[in-house]
Amino acid sequence: MSAWPVRLTTDLGPQSPGSRVTLRPLAYRDSLSWRNARQRNAAWLIPWDATVPPGGDARPTTFRTLVWRLHRQARRGTTYPFAVEVDGRFAGQVTVNNVVRGSAQFASIGYWLDQEFAGRGVMPRAVAMVIDHCFGAARLHRIEIAIRPENSNSLRVVEKLGIREIGYAPKFLHIDGDWRDHRLYAITREECPEGLLARLTAGIDHGESHESHE
Repeated sequence: MSAWPVRLTTDLGPQSPGSRVTLRPLAYRDSLSWRNARQRNAAWLIPWDATVPPGGDARPTTFRTLVWRLHRQARRGTTYPFAVEVDGRFAGQVTVNNVVRGSAQFASIGYWLDQEFAGRGVMPRAVAMVIDHCFGAARLHRIEIAIRPENSNSLRVVEKLGIREIGYAPKFLHIDGDWRDHRLYAITREECPEGLLARLTAGIDHGESHESHE
């Protein structure tokens, strides 16, 4: 399997028997579904959305420009932008950012989910598949996730996956109009040799599953 482009899929599990979660490259054809999801979920997502600090380039970006930029970065191997589907319906996004090669072999992950699909175990499975792919085909060694302390929904995703907290970063990212503190979580390939998805589906419970955006 190549690192990119790639398609990943798994059963959703006992919370939604017969349903499937699929991850694939974010595409131009997702424009309408992406915009509709963002508009419907504005109150659910905006508190966790990255913003441009004062003095930065705050010009609005079209979805087409966003996808073009992400595809260019994917070709360079620095970003992997996944669309999340549930039974063929667009449900959110998981993005592998800031891929560093050389002696680090490191990346970070961000994600958001349409509230309609929350509470069904979608995001823990999606993040688990992406991390397994990063440790496998992409040959990365360490994945980090930064989450605002107030974002209890995203915190439950990393807790469900058993990803350990490694630190606290004051004023780490510009989110929702200001510099925000973040809790830092990380996992290395050695910490989960069986794979995160296998560990999750085997029922090793590290916390209640509920999804949001970070």
